[in-house]
Amino acid sequence: MVGQTSELVDKLRELGRNLWWTWQPNVIALFRELDPALWRKLDHNPVEFLKRLPVDQLERRASETALDSRINYAFRRLAEYLKDTDSWGAVHASILRARPVAYFSAEFGLHESLPIYSGGLGVLAGDHLKSASDLGIPLIGVGLLYAQGYFRQSLDANGWQQEHYLNTDVEALPIESVAGPDDRPLLVAVETATGVLHARVWRVEVGRTTLLLLDANVPENNESDRSLTARLYGGDARTRIRQELLLGVGGVRALHALGITPSVLHLNEGHSAFATLEMIRRQIEDTGLPFGEVVRDVSAMTVFTTHTPVAAGHDRFPAPLVEEHLGKIREALHLSHDDFMGLGRVYPADHNEPFCMTVLALKLSQHANGVSALHGVVSRRMWHPLFPGRPEKDVPIGHITNGVHVESWMAPQVHLLFDRHLGTDWPSRQRHPETWEAIDKIEDAELWETQQVLKARMINFVRNRLAAQARRRDEPEAAVDAAMEALDLDALTIGFARRFATYKRAGLVLQDVERLIEMVNSADRPIQFVFGGKAHPEDRMGKELIQNIARLTRQDRFATRIVFVEDYDMNLARMLVQGVDVWLNNPRRPQEASGTSGQKAALNGALNCSILDGWWAEAYDGTNGFAIGTGQTHANPSVQDERDHRSLLETLTEQVIPLYYRRDASGLPRGWITRQKDAFRTLAWRFNADRMVMDYARLGYLPAAGGVSCAMPNW
Repeated sequence: MVGQTSELVDKLRELGRNLWWTWQPNVIALFRELDPALWRKLDHNPVEFLKRLPVDQLERRASETALDSRINYAFRRLAEYLKDTDSWGAVHASILRARPVAYFSAEFGLHESLPIYSGGLGVLAGDHLKSASDLGIPLIGVGLLYAQGYFRQSLDANGWQQEHYLNTDVEALPIESVAGPDDRPLLVAVETATGVLHARVWRVEVGRTTLLLLDANVPENNESDRSLTARLYGGDARTRIRQELLLGVGGVRALHALGITPSVLHLNEGHSAFATLEMIRRQIEDTGLPFGEVVRDVSAMTVFTTHTPVAAGHDRFPAPLVEEHLGKIREALHLSHDDFMGLGRVYPADHNEPFCMTVLALKLSQHANGVSALHGVVSRRMWHPLFPGRPEKDVPIGHITNGVHVESWMAPQVHLLFDRHLGTDWPSRQRHPETWEAIDKIEDAELWETQQVLKARMINFVRNRLAAQARRRDEPEAAVDAAMEALDLDALTIGFARRFATYKRAGLVLQDVERLIEMVNSADRPIQFVFGGKAHPEDRMGKELIQNIARLTRQDRFATRIVFVEDYDMNLARMLVQGVDVWLNNPRRPQEASGTSGQKAALNGALNCSILDGWWAEAYDGTNGFAIGTGQTHANPSVQDERDHRSLLETLTEQVIPLYYRRDASGLPRGWITRQKDAFRTLAWRFNADRMVMDYARLGYLPAAGGVSCAMPNW
């Protein structure tokens, strides 16, 4: 038995080291059943979990259940998955096999057990890696290992956000050190005018894809630089440029040190744009060709995705800071200071203009895209001055609309429902519209009961979190008891959880408090709200939004109907998108580049109620959710906010609430369920990450790998 258990532990450890398990419900259940309390306590981290799980408990569980068979089955499935050569990528993207795509991103949201993400950009990058793995597209991710991650959030007695930075035990993460030629940990070095930056390289296995993470916490760095990768989006401009230097230049050097020669650079946002300069420098060194010739080759192999439709959201650095950190590379490129600075300026001759990372990325990539159709339009308008002489419509920035990794975000209960009615192979056919026509085969009652199970699970989860929040603040036991009675299974439940940036207008629905009181306390048609999300530590207005909501939750008239769940992360996001009835999104159009939380909610039967911005502007068809307004905008933001507030209340009171509460003799909301089915049929095949990554392959990667100079179409 001891030998068998040791073998089982080894297999469990190998399963836990490849993040493939994060989208395998059966493997997740296997870990959870070993010790549910410990599994929750450790943020679902199998590496730390197996370190702490007593061997005798594993032996006992193995004897009580068919644990050994389940572990062996999961282990075989992983092995088969890794060896599978019959994939979309093997057929359609074989050119990338010898020289893969290098996908650079400042954050990757793969799972809550690896906290190196802050929000949508990182989760999008994580979903990109997962779908590349499922599709068999050769791709290597490149990012940074943040020892303290973003931050853990709590609210004080006044509802004010508190940030807590915790040092992560690297040995407890699902990562492994990368060895260099001397079998010692691989280090890369980046020279600056004031010294050399060093970074250790770590590897994360994500199914069939690999993610390389650079870590500045090494003895070779001085004390200040050792903390360079401690926090995500922390510090001043100097910290930021040094992080981005490590990501871009250090990332390319890590690939080179491992013998990886990418045929494509994919820059996910401008943070990693320095990678193009290092590729140019390396090719000049290898070929002896001048900058003007090499830059064409590197531009042709570079795909750039911009996510930011607001000018202030793009990183900009003053000339002295750029010269200090990029001067060595500038000299290797044989460029003057002014010519080099011109690469990052809209107007190269304007010496007062700072160096913009997005401008650099656009100038050094021949395949550029926004992340929704509307965002493509906004981006072409924003960056039109970069392309003088061209009509705005011909600015070479297309769009590829974001999608989400279905099996990471769909509840297992919904997945099983689809297994029965769409066929067990439906995930491999998810991107085909005809796959979803079978939705009509599902009995209304079966779909509704599945949603009710998920809603009850979500409510139980939220209640426990609220009770834990009350205990942490040393509130009276009555407050803990009240938390355990929050929310009502029978009430229409609306979710709003995301980054608390002011343009997302978290408080829009709360502007008319008296009207809100009527709606949440209605005797026959009540509604309730679940809020979650973090404000950036320097964003006082975002923190004030959170505080306003927190204060409402503590009023007796709202206590059980409006709740704020602290410390938003991927685990909480899953619970909410899988359990609410409606997903609310009301950004100030057109500032939501895409948005993906609503796509996750749609995969679980929640109906979107959203401003016609980002992905919803091209998704809403009148039957698959609800629209707030008509898409018209006003030059005065205050006027726009007031109009959207009125429209939101009208949509809720005239469409959403009546449809939800209109029941037949059997108690089923037939009209609501019809709209859910319409949403599955029209949205699931379009807004998934498999479709998204295939679009990148066809429109970006394959042309770039072949050195073809073309822009993505402006659809």
